Amino acid sequence: MSLVKQTPWIKSSCAYCGVGCGIEAKPNAKGELEIRGDKEHPANYGRLCSKGLALGETVGHQGRLLEPTVAGEPTTWDSALNHIATKFSQTIDQHGPDSVAFYVSGQILTEDYYLANKLMKGFIGSGNIDTNSRLCMSSTVVGHQRAFGTDTMPGCYDDLEQADMIVITGSNLAWCHPVLYQRIKAAKQQRPELFVVVIDPRVTATCEISDCHLALKPGSDVALFNGLLSYLAEHAALDTGFIAQHTDNFDCVLATARLGSNDLASLAASMDIDVENLELFYQRFAETDKVVTLFSQGVNQSSCGSDKVNSIINCHLATGRIGKPGSGPMSLTGQPNAMGGREVGGMASALAAHMNFDNESDHQAIADYWQTNNLARRPGLKAVELFDAIEAGTVKAVWIMATNPVVSLPDANRVKQALLKCPLVVVSDCIADTDTTRCADVLLPAQGWSEKSGTVTNSERRISRQRRLLASPGEAKPDWWIIKEVAIRMGFESAFTYQHEAQIFREYAAMTGLNNHDGQQRDLDLSGLCNINDQDYNELKPQQWPLRKVDQQIEHKRLFSNGNFFTPSGKARFVDVNFRPPASEVCSRYPLSLNTGRIRDQWHTMSRTGLSARLAGHSPEPFVDIHADDAARYGLEIGGIAQLSSRWGDVLARVSVSADVAVGQLFMPIHWADINSSRARVSSLIGPERDRESGQPEFKFTAVKIEAWPYASEALVLADTIATGDFEYWVRQKIPGSYLYRIASSLEPHVLAVKLEADLMAAGPCSSATTELFFSSAEKAEYRHAWLAQGNLKRCHIVAASLQAADYEWIEALYGQTIDGMVGASILSGIAAPQLMAGRQICACKNVGEKQIRQCIEDNKIDSVEQLGQLCEAGTGCGSCVPELESMLKDEIGSSLKAASEQAPLTSPTQPTTIPVLELA
Repeated sequence: MSLVKQTPWIKSSCAYCGVGCGIEAKPNAKGELEIRGDKEHPANYGRLCSKGLALGETVGHQGRLLEPTVAGEPTTWDSALNHIATKFSQTIDQHGPDSVAFYVSGQILTEDYYLANKLMKGFIGSGNIDTNSRLCMSSTVVGHQRAFGTDTMPGCYDDLEQADMIVITGSNLAWCHPVLYQRIKAAKQQRPELFVVVIDPRVTATCEISDCHLALKPGSDVALFNGLLSYLAEHAALDTGFIAQHTDNFDCVLATARLGSNDLASLAASMDIDVENLELFYQRFAETDKVVTLFSQGVNQSSCGSDKVNSIINCHLATGRIGKPGSGPMSLTGQPNAMGGREVGGMASALAAHMNFDNESDHQAIADYWQTNNLARRPGLKAVELFDAIEAGTVKAVWIMATNPVVSLPDANRVKQALLKCPLVVVSDCIADTDTTRCADVLLPAQGWSEKSGTVTNSERRISRQRRLLASPGEAKPDWWIIKEVAIRMGFESAFTYQHEAQIFREYAAMTGLNNHDGQQRDLDLSGLCNINDQDYNELKPQQWPLRKVDQQIEHKRLFSNGNFFTPSGKARFVDVNFRPPASEVCSRYPLSLNTGRIRDQWHTMSRTGLSARLAGHSPEPFVDIHADDAARYGLEIGGIAQLSSRWGDVLARVSVSADVAVGQLFMPIHWADINSSRARVSSLIGPERDRESGQPEFKFTAVKIEAWPYASEALVLADTIATGDFEYWVRQKIPGSYLYRIASSLEPHVLAVKLEADLMAAGPCSSATTELFFSSAEKAEYRHAWLAQGNLKRCHIVAASLQAADYEWIEALYGQTIDGMVGASILSGIAAPQLMAGRQICACKNVGEKQIRQCIEDNKIDSVEQLGQLCEAGTGCGSCVPELESMLKDEIGSSLKAASEQAPLTSPTQPTTIPVLELA
């Protein structure tokens, strides 16, 4: 019998999207975390995506904010907290409560959110607390409130397996909510008759499982769903009984929908859709009883996002397909606790617990509960308005928690300037260097994901415990503790006496029962959890609200199954919506429309995922997808660099020619920031246009122009750090143990090589015993230089006029490795030794490269992803790479190999006679 004590697996929740996957983790001897999916969690049943699987690689102390600072100088917690409390109090005394604000995040926990809202709205007395969820889900909040009376997501994930038709609109589910995509894919494999429709201007990985793809014209969603409502009426597919008994305002809404919708051919043409596909979608929706419509940022992030949401809900209400198994509109939140923030009042437009400013009874109940006479009377400033007010000087102090608005907000350059001129900017974060922390007067070290304890709520209203997995580095503290301590120092001690997050949760749970007898007034009711003890809280299993009693069984709850809604009449409201084009219109100066979004393996501004080397391999540089016709029209080459410009700013990105975008459209990811690139903050292109009801910005349609950005040389630099300020284009990528920099410059190759030599030498020697490998060819304009310490590669740079026709993917894996003669020859010649030829990463979970996969296909005559997975493990992790694998398999082996060699041919052998290949021990 082994006497070695086994470290137990700890159940917690994933740090990324709103799916809310359960994970199990345990620390290992290296201080890292081993991660696996929680097979008992009803959100994912053990599945995880590439980001979730890599969570353990992102919990190190590299780049962490470890101590408080004021004006750039380290200080004590007491000093920093006193400084914040004093400055906030002075500002309020001089300029009133609306002169201060909080900007919070779906990355903090519900308990953190609750205290931030309580302090700002309850005791400071201002509505000026808003959240980065304003950027992703606020249009859904408005749509829900207008239709249902409350911000209610009616269904549950179990509906995905029970549906006979699933409509995925405005979501690249395969990349942005991969675990739900895998659930649908598995359901379709078991029931091929499950009909899947994807509505998206782009061809995305999600289209792999679609039976019908509607590549509609960007922004035309309302026209599409108004047309559907009209079609349902014309083809006797309405649930007239449900409409009469449980809804209001149908006739008015139908009359609007019928305008311009009866002629399918004209409607299809207006949206750039084939009329056959449009009719197929409408017909199947009309004929299928169990329909789920999934929607996310492509619907929400629009100047008419709220109307898009209601156009979808209208169709479900008209057919009575809501509150039933396998039916309903389903909003997918973007962040792990976006729903939790909505619950506790983290948005400027609501109080707390789904109570409202315009309801005097709600206002009085909260004031009595918190024992305050200073509860805010009106909504505060929404995100974009808030930063406008900071720039205008009416908001003079702002506290930003766990978010990076200098990268994520629209008109990002203006946001940065607003913060730089603000008298007091406080940022609490776990990362020391972000675009936003660079603008801060006070920095507060907050706990990171693996150190926090509390709760989060996912897209299906399911509350999960996030448990502490690792000790906090340095002086990092929980967000709720930081907020509490500032509140005490501002004079509100009696209302902020918490010693543990369980106390906060119980107070919040009890609050949801105020004026909510038997849950009849509001959907949100957690009153069944208000008396749980600390042990019950620590052991809390995933629970889906409403929760009027503790239930240790896993339930799949739906709301509105009885046809009762939370409006004054008890009936759902049809909302009259008209199609309006995007606010940003293409014109002769800006002739292209830009769409933005996530990529497969990265998250938000990469402050967390950017710490994982394997997550960086698939898409290491900012890129812009463009159709081949547009690339030719604007003189762009594959792999070249393009400059995109709008009325608000400009960016640089690699050119990716793709048939996945239509002529006239572009796509660019959102993740790069000033800390990891020169000019790739895509939000600097995005204008301030936003939905007039929700305040949500329009990220999916920006009028831009594009042109080639000329450069004279390129470089790859493998080093811990280099001075990047003098390079016009640079991108930093995490690799095992170090960083890889990609550089493009107006300098001639030999000049760039000399500059890099000087920059790297200025960083200091690798060690006292350094070996150098050096290749120089002025004729070919190629320069390669590597530094080895005790035979291990520590630094390297490769310079040429262009590196796009060369294969240097193998360089990424060499840092810290022992360099033998064959690998040394590779560095000198630029030709990869056989053992280095993995190629561009395709499968992040198993770290399998393109050349490995193609070689495996050729050698074994593989014709299925399953066979490929058995032989090289590609596609056997989260499955997000499967569409790409299937695309590779569809090519004939010979032609695919030829195409690969044409796309990335190896450099011809070049061995200068003046510099011999070194034989290394």
